[in-house]
Amino acid sequence: MTAANLRGLDAAFLVGDPLTSRYRKRIHELAALQSMPMFVPAPEYVECQALLGYGPSLRDSVRQAAAYVDKILRGAKPADVPIKQPKEYRLVVNLRTAKRLGIKLPSSLVIRADEVIQ
Repeated sequence: MTAANLRGLDAAFLVGDPLTSRYRKRIHELAALQSMPMFVPAPEYVECQALLGYGPSLRDSVRQAAAYVDKILRGAKPADVPIKQPKEYRLVVNLRTAKRLGIKLPSSLVIRADEVIQ
């Protein structure tokens, strides 16, 4: 991916899949070169200069996946293991990135955030 791929975009939402996860730092670097705000599906990715992150905690998702594996290894049939929604969704706002991009975020959004990066 090059900076030319991002020309003409006002903002980008990074989807949560293995490919974008693997290259997220490079994607964020390119977005920063274009002064483009990035929105990410995992709160943990906001530290890579994303503007906003909203989604389930990766830590909780990994714990839940480990519990599924444990049940299956103990003999449960995969079809019998119920799928559960994540327990917690988090909103993380990066004010440092907002300032760098010249974006004034509504105070109502910042107040609702679970974490604010100064």
